[in-house]
Amino acid sequence: MGAGFILEDNHLPRVPGTIILEEEQAHSENVTGNLKHGTGKNSHIVLTPQPSNDPNDPLNWSTARKMSIMLITGFGTILYGSTFGPLLNSSIIVVSLDLNVSITDVTLLSGYQILVVGCTAPFVSALSRKFGKRGLFVLSAISAVIGNIIGSTSKDYNQLLAARIIQGLSVSTYESLLLVVIGDLFFVHERGIYMSIVSFLLAAISNLASVVTGPITTNLGWKYLFHIFIAISAFHTILQTLFVPETTYVRAKKYEIDELATGYEEADLEKAPRTQELENTVTRQSVVPAKKTFLQNMKLFDGTYSDENFLQLVIAPFAVCSNLSVLYIVIVQGWFVCLFVAIAFVIAQIFGLPPYLLSPSGIGYLSLGPFVGGVIALLLFGAITDPLIMFMTRRNKGVYEPEYRLIIGALGVVSGAGLFGYGYVTQNAGSPYVAATLHGLVLFGVMAELVSTSAYALDAYRDMSNEIFIMGMLVKNFLLYAFTYFINDWLARSGPQEVFFVFGGTGFGIMVGMPIMYVFGKKYRSFWHRHNLLEKWGVRTHAE
Repeated sequence: MGAGFILEDNHLPRVPGTIILEEEQAHSENVTGNLKHGTGKNSHIVLTPQPSNDPNDPLNWSTARKMSIMLITGFGTILYGSTFGPLLNSSIIVVSLDLNVSITDVTLLSGYQILVVGCTAPFVSALSRKFGKRGLFVLSAISAVIGNIIGSTSKDYNQLLAARIIQGLSVSTYESLLLVVIGDLFFVHERGIYMSIVSFLLAAISNLASVVTGPITTNLGWKYLFHIFIAISAFHTILQTLFVPETTYVRAKKYEIDELATGYEEADLEKAPRTQELENTVTRQSVVPAKKTFLQNMKLFDGTYSDENFLQLVIAPFAVCSNLSVLYIVIVQGWFVCLFVAIAFVIAQIFGLPPYLLSPSGIGYLSLGPFVGGVIALLLFGAITDPLIMFMTRRNKGVYEPEYRLIIGALGVVSGAGLFGYGYVTQNAGSPYVAATLHGLVLFGVMAELVSTSAYALDAYRDMSNEIFIMGMLVKNFLLYAFTYFINDWLARSGPQEVFFVFGGTGFGIMVGMPIMYVFGKKYRSFWHRHNLLEKWGVRTHAE
């Protein structure tokens, strides 16, 4: 058993995902000395994946360029992945009265949008694998602008429904692919902070949206939500088009040292790029591609990145769930986010009616509770995630195991406690401030699950990460769509205590699998490599 109670495998020289990260602790200079390392204080860290010699390889890009890509695309994730869903949450009763429809009908506006997001997810996965991510990001941003224009001119329920559906076409790309971009741009030892940030954007920012949209509805009317969004989304579309190049890159297999199942000694690492070899190669022949120009980077689509047929790529997100670890990750991410978002579906129903009778602004301000919970989670997990895996790696003699990412997932238990508390307080007409605090506790636990499982998926099964994140989003959105049909009626019939006690209990139940995956995860990674069902079925999730 290795450090941290992870069971060892004895079938492979090295299990894919397990890497030598701390060269000094591993005393591996004789086998990793020729590999590229970090710089400065990270000079002892073996870069994983290994960057190629191509200046167009995203791993070789400057920090400033990587940051601009993350900032601009993250801005899109805030707008479309985080804000579109809860855009009308604090205004449900106002919209219901204005359009003369029921609360359930207004909730279904979000439900149909969620359904669109779920239905488009497999196609987003396939298109991004086949043609890259840039074109999808730009076209999705354009669809958001169109949806906002239609929403701003809505005169009846059906037109507003059309706006929400068209908005939904933009969500899938920004909700799932930004996580994959992290794997495109950053090395293993750098990813934790970015996973924390993206999880914060996807989970916590949606609460700030309600804080902003509530007063807008109260003071200007709900249509101004769309008026304002037109300008913001148009500005983002320009930034995304001009300053975010394609990050998909097909790297030679010898550089993907985290996906190798051989020992470092047997992995043909002598072919990894050495400084002297690079100089000699460039002298003999121009094998290093020229750096792309600005205009070349402006292409929405620049060839294909996979030779698989499109149908196979559409099926891939479902096929990866044959991997039990992947299936568990998908269930955890989908269900825990549902538990959190479920509160957003009923918050106006609980606090907009007696005994609370809060205005849309007051309901919106309650979302500050989960937003603060998300900020605390971001600061904590962002600060400890990467240092924690480096600490565990040093204890394991310089060898990194992806299961170390799951340690902070243990904090997910607080989300179940928060749901129990939220149900009890609102059932007994307790303080809205206490309810908001408990809502924040729920989000803190949800972020622990998102950060840990997302980072684990990227490090343990990077070749399937695209499909894993897409599938997690698909499951979440279909579950939420189902919720829109019954959760408001269920709460009205049985009260919030029953609803949130059930949700909290399911959260605790799902958490039981976390220590099992932590202890047996390495053995299962080895088993999967030796009995890969995707290979047997002829389904590939990455370029060979």
